[in-house]
Amino acid sequence: MQFDSINEFLAMGGYGFYVWLSYGVSIVALALLVFSSLSEHKKIKQKISQRQKREIKLRQAAELQKAQTSADISHNI
Repeated sequence: MQFDSINEFLAMGGYGFYVWLSYGVSIVALALLVFSSLSEHKKIKQKISQRQKREIKLRQAAELQKAQTSADISHNI
């Protein structure tokens, strides 16, 4: 289909409203999907970081408790 003017192109033979509306809805849906995905990715990375920090603290606390327990046992002997 060939258009003689920009107005004819935008009108799309009388179906311009539906054509451009469908393009607009598609672009908005894709933009929301990208935003949602990036936001969820950021949240997951934060949760992983928090979990790693918590595991390091727990490991350090366990090592400290083990060292204190072995020091108490050797001190009592």
